[in-house]
Amino acid sequence: MSSGAANRVLIPTHGRVPSRPPGRTIWDFAGQSMGTDWSVRLVAPSGRDRAELQTAIDAELAQVIALFSHWEPTSELVRWNAAPAGFWAVSEPFWSVLNAAMDLADDTDGAVDPTLGALVDLWGFGPPGPRSGLPTDEEIAIALSVSGWQRLRLNREAKAVQQVGGMKLDLSGIAKGHAVDRVSERLTALGATSHLVEIGGELRGAGVKPDARPWWTELQAAPGAPGPRTLAALFDIAVATSGDWVRTFSVFGQNYGHTLDGRTGRPLTHGLASVSVFAETAMRADAMATALMVMGPEEGPAYAAATNLAALFVMRGPSGMTEYLSPALIAMMEEGAE
Repeated sequence: MSSGAANRVLIPTHGRVPSRPPGRTIWDFAGQSMGTDWSVRLVAPSGRDRAELQTAIDAELAQVIALFSHWEPTSELVRWNAAPAGFWAVSEPFWSVLNAAMDLADDTDGAVDPTLGALVDLWGFGPPGPRSGLPTDEEIAIALSVSGWQRLRLNREAKAVQQVGGMKLDLSGIAKGHAVDRVSERLTALGATSHLVEIGGELRGAGVKPDARPWWTELQAAPGAPGPRTLAALFDIAVATSGDWVRTFSVFGQNYGHTLDGRTGRPLTHGLASVSVFAETAMRADAMATALMVMGPEEGPAYAAATNLAALFVMRGPSGMTEYLSPALIAMMEEGAE
């Protein structure tokens, strides 16, 4: 793909050297899952047929729904959320993702918080559906009383999670990224080592195309974003974008986005329009994009710089929209310009 003078081009800085895949044919797959569209492009591996790969992709997506869907009444998450108070054993894959979410909560001081399901429902972004007006302060206080990552207790020996009574887990901030990783890793295990997986805007690329060119993607841009088109080469790297325009509702002319701050129990109002993050895995990129949105236009960029996160911020301000590129993201751009 030609970058063009008006484009910003990002190249991974991990230092790995791509090798041309043995196959020459690209297969495309697409469908819907987790309330959004998904797509897979891959270099067809020898000894496999399309039906086998389609079945593998469908199986991975179905497993994520069975674990973490809010809308599937028999999912493990829904069953845990409805459980009475006490410690409840969970499956190994559920434990693995929840444990990773709690580690991220520790690392980000709660900007990643898997316990906000009651607040998500209260603000109209969960299975109960949208609401006609704003929650009252009393309703927010009640939801906050059964939320908060520091209230969640894990018994690591028994792989059991304490339901305090009324707490609702919500892993939607990392579930799509986790699903992308599962599909990517399953394809690699089946010999399809060169592929691009996307679920609802979260992407992970592995290897390169038959012509040795990378899997290119254009980063999602907030409406009115001031920067140039940003193209990224997804060679053994993932990217996720969190934006305040993606899911919203409006009351008296005021828009409210779906990303909630667990400290206040309310949607974000600090002016960050979007954050795109690159990481080794889609789950981490997904989680950190949400975390940086919650941190806001001052703490978010400082955290990205301090932790070497490649992140692109778009901010709303009195004089319009501005961008901030973290040092790690600038390094990707400089590599691409050499």
